[in-house]
Amino acid sequence: MLVLALDRGRAFAGDAATGTLLGIVALIVFVLAYAAVSTRFAWPWALLIGWTSFLVAVLALRPVHVGAFGALVLSSAACGATLVVLPRRHSEWLSTRPYPRWDLPLRGLCAVIPIIAVTGAARALGPHLTGLLAAFPVITPVLAAFTHAQQGTREAVRLLHGMTVGFFAYALFCFTVSITIRGLGIAASFGLATALALAAQATAIALSRRREQLLSPEAAS
Repeated sequence: MLVLALDRGRAFAGDAATGTLLGIVALIVFVLAYAAVSTRFAWPWALLIGWTSFLVAVLALRPVHVGAFGALVLSSAACGATLVVLPRRHSEWLSTRPYPRWDLPLRGLCAVIPIIAVTGAARALGPHLTGLLAAFPVITPVLAAFTHAQQGTREAVRLLHGMTVGFFAYALFCFTVSITIRGLGIAASFGLATALALAAQATAIALSRRREQLLSPEAAS
């Protein structure tokens, strides 16, 4: 979004932020598809089906224009429903196996390539479709596939559950940029959006830890 604001201007970035906010619904479709498929297939197939599901959702959402408030409601509802549906299992072990040296650079490369592709095609795609696509390619599929391949389905589903909790802060960030960037400017809008997203994420982490404590075997006994 920051690249779009600097390259295409505040109005374009504001409309793209609204599109990204709505695109969280498509991102949730990816999460649900990946979680469902990962129980039966290896990560390449789960990733392919997840990507396909996301793109189908983007095509369905492309003609939808509900404004920033409407997109916030839809994305929040999608995240909330997913947290109810998606199974949340406690981890039974923590892997101590060291990762290979190429692991982190490869993850970074997988994340950077789609960012360059989406921002590079922004002029042709327009702000709404650019925003919809920007909701997906940065980190979720990279983390899901690597976790699935290295630690198995259960940990991948736990990761997706945790990321869905984080999407509320992501939605708040996009919403804030969408409604403030035209009036406040790029620096102030992104600064405010970041502060609000961090506050929301800190609250989510605190609530999640509290829930873990209440559901732990020690608390139960």
